[in-house]
Amino acid sequence: MNIHFWGVRGSVPTPLSPQQIQSKIMAAIQRAKPEDLVDAETRAKFVSSLPSWIFGTAGGNTACVEIVNNNTHFILDGGTGLRPLGKARKCPDKYHVFFSHFHWDHIQGFPFFDHAYNPNCQFEVYSHYDDAEKYFRNQVKEPYSPPSVGKTLVPNIRFNRIYEDETLEIDGIKINSQKMRHPGDSYSFSFENEGKKFVYATDVELKTVDYQNTNAGESVFRNADVIVIDSQYTVEEVYRKENWGHSSFCYAIDFAVYWNIKKVYLFHHEPAYDDKKLNSILEAARWYAQYINHSDVEIYLAKESQEIVL
Repeated sequence: MNIHFWGVRGSVPTPLSPQQIQSKIMAAIQRAKPEDLVDAETRAKFVSSLPSWIFGTAGGNTACVEIVNNNTHFILDGGTGLRPLGKARKCPDKYHVFFSHFHWDHIQGFPFFDHAYNPNCQFEVYSHYDDAEKYFRNQVKEPYSPPSVGKTLVPNIRFNRIYEDETLEIDGIKINSQKMRHPGDSYSFSFENEGKKFVYATDVELKTVDYQNTNAGESVFRNADVIVIDSQYTVEEVYRKENWGHSSFCYAIDFAVYWNIKKVYLFHHEPAYDDKKLNSILEAARWYAQYINHSDVEIYLAKESQEIVL
């Protein structure tokens, strides 16, 4: 399985501001020494040595993750990251689209997805909601979208109602799901193939009861190789925003440890956090894993254009 991040932000799209770009430039200049600027080679070496929060960015698009396994293509949520996916990829014969839920930041990219207007491209949509098709199509109705959008959106879309207690199998990949704690509900999905398991667990407010003597979610989470998990808030913020439906990095790590998950990708980043803040959260998360004597858990920050191979 090849897993590609196209959108990693939560709540609203978050483009880099002019002030943030200026801060990155200033931070880079302050690190430069005369010997770093002698010629093109030394400048390139200097730039490549900069911390990732200066040299790059986590990205500003809302949730969208792609899985490709041989000729089978999955899309997990349709936030604004779906737009660059459509620009970068050729349209396969079929997409299998899984929606964790239908909050706007998880569906708002579909009207801007080029392949959604290609009559040769088919879509199988999977969700746990009886009215999924109504929710999906309402966003492209007037006055929310131009009249042409609803009329030209590809007709080859089929909506499939799925349930927690069933295991789907698509081209040899086993898929299980689990309802999570989130206003209006949200669902996590596991994708398992040839002994490898990937879990997508966005929009979840974790609590200690989720990783203390519970078997709920056993088939989804246990022994996963990788989990992409909501960690939108800091520890201080998660207490102030109780019942908002999101987690802090320390709860995400405790959750991964309980289920014996090897790699954690922090996801659904707070729109108010810039790249420097996100980097500090990553460092704190890695320190926390050491503190609880689980340095074997690998922790990463989900970033646009990043790819995981399982």
